[in-house]
Amino acid sequence: MRTLFTLMTAFVIVGLVSSFAGKSSLDITSPVFKNDGMIPAKYSCEGADISPALQIGKIPAGAKSLALILHDPDAPMPGGFTHWVMWNMALDGKIPENYKGADQGNNGMKQNGYKGMCPPTGTHHYHFMVYALDTKLTLDKNTDKAGLEKAMQGHILASGDLVGLYKKAK
Repeated sequence: MRTLFTLMTAFVIVGLVSSFAGKSSLDITSPVFKNDGMIPAKYSCEGADISPALQIGKIPAGAKSLALILHDPDAPMPGGFTHWVMWNMALDGKIPENYKGADQGNNGMKQNGYKGMCPPTGTHHYHFMVYALDTKLTLDKNTDKAGLEKAMQGHILASGDLVGLYKKAK
C-alpha cells in the first residue's frame, strides 16, 4: 500500500514539474547540505527542530513574491507529509536559518511554520520546492499545501527543487 502512495506522489510531482515546462528554473541551495545530500540532525526532531538556511537564485525580473513547500513524499501516509508551507517571501533570495518571516501556513501537523524531519524508518527525501510568482498572495494563515498550490495556479514564473535526505540516528 505504501508503494502505491509513493508512486502516486511521484506521478503528482512529475505532473507538477511537467506543467512548468518552458518556465525558467530557480537555483536553490543551502550552506548546510548539498542537493541529494544528508540534512544535518540540527534541523530535525533529533536536533533543534529549526529550518535550514536556503539561498534562491535566478529569480525572474517580473516576480513579485516567492513561495515554498517542504514535502516528504516518502512519509507512510497518503500523499506524504508536508513540513513547511510559506508564501509572500522577499525577493532577496535569502532564507536564514530558523526563518520566521513571510506568511507561513499549516504543515502536516496543522501547525503554522516549520516542522523538522522525523522519519519513522529509513532514509526519506525532503523536497524544498520554491516558486517565483507574478503576484503576492492573500491567503488565510491556515492554508495548507493543497491550498497554496491552488492559489499559485497561473502565477508561477519559475520554480526549483532542492532535495535533502534524512535518516534518524536513533
